[in-house]
Amino acid sequence: MKRIDAHQHFWQLSRGDYEWLTPELECLYRDYLPEELAPILATSQVNKTVLVQAAATTAETEFMLKIACEEDFVAGVVGWIDMECDNALAHLEHFSQSPYFKGIRPMLQDIEDVNWMLKAELAPVFELLIEKGLTFDALVLPQHLDALYTLIKRYPALKVVIDHGAKPGISNNSSPEWFEKIALIASQTSAYCKLSGLVTEAEKNPHLDQLAPYMEHLLVCFGAERLMWGSDWPVVETSSSYQSWLAQVDTFLEPLTNTEQQCIWAETAQKFYQL
Repeated sequence: MKRIDAHQHFWQLSRGDYEWLTPELECLYRDYLPEELAPILATSQVNKTVLVQAAATTAETEFMLKIACEEDFVAGVVGWIDMECDNALAHLEHFSQSPYFKGIRPMLQDIEDVNWMLKAELAPVFELLIEKGLTFDALVLPQHLDALYTLIKRYPALKVVIDHGAKPGISNNSSPEWFEKIALIASQTSAYCKLSGLVTEAEKNPHLDQLAPYMEHLLVCFGAERLMWGSDWPVVETSSSYQSWLAQVDTFLEPLTNTEQQCIWAETAQKFYQL
């Protein structure tokens, strides 16, 4: 079965633009580069990946596009632009010249105003994304889901994917409204979702039983054709491992048909990102 990892990162600390990466993050506070991931992909039988931004700079997007040109397994890049700056459209035009550039991801979870994405001045960026068929990765928390719903209804042609299932509070069941709001977005919009990042929202080395209710909800709501698997490597290493998370997803998807499994493992990502 073909596998595409729809969400992974690389970083090089010496580049100096990963503001969130501090020594307190222990295992994440070092370089994570292609030579480390390549053998993991090979043993996990993962064919391609989508490389996603981890810094709020256009320089990091250039860094990722360079890696995509050098590494066969990187099939697409989700970058970053300052959506509020005067050059936002020029930056988007520039990056869209690369066949590897698939879309953008503002770091919404780090922006204090949960309604930031609805600001009127961002409209030209959303319109250009639609015009160019580029994607929008929504890095959101449960408290952003109301605004995200409004945004997707405002731009129904925008290709939106919710990263990490919107990060429900799995470790302490702290997001009761998450179930309802995810169901609303899934049923009322054309948004996609990533089956990724959930282990990080749970305890260390979480058992599948703890993750399953959330995975099941995403599957029921979005269906296999709008759900894509991602490792969130190397962030996954803070609570589990690439292989362990992949094995849990394997077990979870076992009851599904081959067609459904293939959608979640590869085809949904391939279609959404036009890989």
